[in-house]
Amino acid sequence: MRKRKVNELNRLSEQEFKEASKTPLVVVLDNIRSCNNIGSVFRTSDALLLEKIYLCGITATPPNKEIHKTALDAEKSVEWEYVEKTEDAVAKLHENGYKVFAVEQVENSISLPGFLPPDNGKLALVFGNEVKGVQQKVVNRCDGAIEIPQYGTKHSFNVSVSAGIVLWDIFQKLKN
Repeated sequence: MRKRKVNELNRLSEQEFKEASKTPLVVVLDNIRSCNNIGSVFRTSDALLLEKIYLCGITATPPNKEIHKTALDAEKSVEWEYVEKTEDAVAKLHENGYKVFAVEQVENSISLPGFLPPDNGKLALVFGNEVKGVQQKVVNRCDGAIEIPQYGTKHSFNVSVSAGIVLWDIFQKLKN
């Protein structure tokens, strides 16, 4: 086995990415404090050809050298928008026909393996602060919540890890 070189991976150019048909999936980051986590979500969103990222509250925005460290230029390819209040981003998504789900541990959440994307394919996922999670006032405005099953002693995954797990799972479900 030989590792392939970057030029053998047949990746899109930044311009080709911007012109490509996107996965109908939007990410909302609710008060993410770590620029490394923000950059990681940009990179995952690029890898899965996601539609857009909403950066809300204290979530930093590009250009930012700390975001760039983990995004590795994905912050230039993935469309993003800053919205001060996360609940306003959720309202905007609802107005545009999206179903919005918090990724959070709440009563009556849907376990990720059992979650099925909406038939119209327009889905947005809200990921919350590293310590406090998705704000309750934002959870209250969502159409539901998705929870990642966990079996150890810790209460949660890192937010960028959660995003990777959930986005990959839903990407696969949307493609099938």
